[in-house]
Amino acid sequence: MRYSYRLIIAALLALLVFACNTESKKEQKQPNVLFFLVDDLGWADLGYNGSEFYETPNIDQLAKDGMVFSNAYATHPRCVPSRYSLITGKYPARAQMPGPGEGKLKGHSSVRPGDEGKLKSNEHTIASALKEVNYATFFAGKWHLATSGTMPEHVGFDVNVAGGHAGSPISFFQPYNEGKQAGKKKPIEGLDNGPDGEYLTDRITDETIKWLKQHQTQNPSQPFLAYVSHYAVHEPLQAKQEHIDKFEKKIEKMIYEGPAFIDEGTGTTKMHQDDPAYAGMVYSMDESLGRIQVTLKELGVLDNTIIIFFSDNGGLSNKGFNPRRVATSNYPLRAGKGHLYEGGVREPMIVQWPGVTLAGSKSNKVITGTDFFPTILEMTNQVLKPEAHLDGQSFVDALKGEKVFEDRAIFWHSPVDRPHATGDSNSTAMRKGKYKLIEFYDTNLVELYNLEVDLSEQNNLAESLPAVRDSLLKELHEWRRDVNAFMK
Repeated sequence: MRYSYRLIIAALLALLVFACNTESKKEQKQPNVLFFLVDDLGWADLGYNGSEFYETPNIDQLAKDGMVFSNAYATHPRCVPSRYSLITGKYPARAQMPGPGEGKLKGHSSVRPGDEGKLKSNEHTIASALKEVNYATFFAGKWHLATSGTMPEHVGFDVNVAGGHAGSPISFFQPYNEGKQAGKKKPIEGLDNGPDGEYLTDRITDETIKWLKQHQTQNPSQPFLAYVSHYAVHEPLQAKQEHIDKFEKKIEKMIYEGPAFIDEGTGTTKMHQDDPAYAGMVYSMDESLGRIQVTLKELGVLDNTIIIFFSDNGGLSNKGFNPRRVATSNYPLRAGKGHLYEGGVREPMIVQWPGVTLAGSKSNKVITGTDFFPTILEMTNQVLKPEAHLDGQSFVDALKGEKVFEDRAIFWHSPVDRPHATGDSNSTAMRKGKYKLIEFYDTNLVELYNLEVDLSEQNNLAESLPAVRDSLLKELHEWRRDVNAFMK
């Protein structure tokens, strides 16, 4: 009899444990995701990456709290193609982006008019994928993918604030759509109700904080994707006056060595970080991240929010044969925005995944912009969609600290050169392991670099390592054919 009582008690305890575990699983919330994207921010523009001029305390703290990726890349050295990859998981070359219809190539007949270089409204994106599993999806800031009329709300975002055709502001100060560039640039829509003098970076931050508070009040149990896509730090180089004053004083104490500019392509590359206005823009962008983090903490969701920090392409350090003001120096990386050298495509990247990433950890895994889509799906416990994120590979293994041995190749294709603006030439490139190959196909010039020992890409190994060169070149040509890359 006593044995029967023991069995009954054990069974009841087991049922109680099962019920508690079941209830605990019900209460476990899917992680939220904050994707914090900066425009034209260079790899070397941050304190944790060695900048002694710019000040980025909040980003530097995120690097201490999360995982830093030292081999992270954009899929293109310019805004639109890179941003296409971030939300679709595909190389922009698959969409002929950039391609015919852009500038001097308008009217090219290699693809049907209207089909080239556009995000389609029926395209599966990370936003639409998460919306399908009951995530609230929010977008604020620069979109620049609306050449076909496709806005954020057409591809999965519930809310769109200021995302449209504009690639850069006419002014960073309200009224945002007035100024000497008003006849040349697309206006930013939906922000006309701000007070005069309001700063755009602050406004995007305010709108994000407003939405976060509203969402947590109305739907606290619903996970969210907040995609914060700043217009900063893209030109025009405009900062708050107090920040300009701050960095003008700082620059008086800076000591620079070597020339201010060196020759590159059809123009020059800036070698010193010495623009107070750009420094002020970086500072305001860093403040934005800090304010959003404080809000997440106040709302009690910071510990359940994945934060991803990234930039869409390299810093604007190059000018072509047309004079222009450039923003920053990407040194020790070579060149900058527009170029397939490291300065144009290597990006700062940090991921903080509460409970998973170790504070202060680093990964040398090679990451490119196509990889965020499948990674976010896996981080949020969703089924991968390889037919959608065709070129992306999840890097959850790296986030978990697992050692990864891989020989993956990543690619870039830049067929619409801008020798007048950024001094670049038509080219295709790939990285595989420690080697990076660049083909300037208009002139049949091939360059090969060992990035493990030559991050500045100064020692061309194309002639001394012909077997490596030819093997990578063959693979590059095969990839270019497979994706039907546009060639002018």
